[in-house]
Amino acid sequence: MRSLWRTLDRELARDIALVCVACGFVGASFGAIAVGSGLPVWLAMLMSVVVFAGASQFMFVAVIASGGNPIAAVITGLLVNTRLLPLSFAVSDAMGKGWGTRLLGAHITTDEVTAFTVPQEDPRQRRAAFWVCGIGLFLCWNAGTLLGAFGGTVISNTDAFGLDAAFPAVLLALVLPSLKDAPTLRAVSVGVVIALATAPFVPAGVPALLALLGVVASFGRRTVAA
Repeated sequence: MRSLWRTLDRELARDIALVCVACGFVGASFGAIAVGSGLPVWLAMLMSVVVFAGASQFMFVAVIASGGNPIAAVITGLLVNTRLLPLSFAVSDAMGKGWGTRLLGAHITTDEVTAFTVPQEDPRQRRAAFWVCGIGLFLCWNAGTLLGAFGGTVISNTDAFGLDAAFPAVLLALVLPSLKDAPTLRAVSVGVVIALATAPFVPAGVPALLALLGVVASFGRRTVAA
């Protein structure tokens, strides 16, 4: 881990560290909300270790807290989490070649990890960004969940800290350079339109999944051009 950290340039390491700290606060929010909703501490921690997907975990707790069926909560969380499948393909080269390494890499792949990894052109820097960000987020998220679970509602509302806007802002800043590529810009534009159009009518997290249809539109354009 130390050698990977040394591989990162100073600005990238700083940005990853800031996002990891923010992730810890959001994890504390999840822990507090989960326990406050009646879930035992062990279940909140198990979810953070095994699921490790903030949107899905919050969705699960929301469904349970509203009196929903646990099976429906799991299905909803899985649906929201399917967006990580194409992200794993996008950063698969940074994971390594062994099956154990790739399984671990797939588990720690998140939106933030992908956003930090994809822009890196140097293979060593790309691999370092992936593992440092992924492991850092995993540790901070689980530490935050534990603190939040035992700390009650001290940090129950991350919106008060502006953390609800922090992650989208970071992702936008990292993605902007990629929009110079015309097919990528078309895919993003179509995806944004789909997400905005469907947001009022479908559950949270689903618009992001539907936005992946923008990638299909981009491929269609490329096929016609060929």
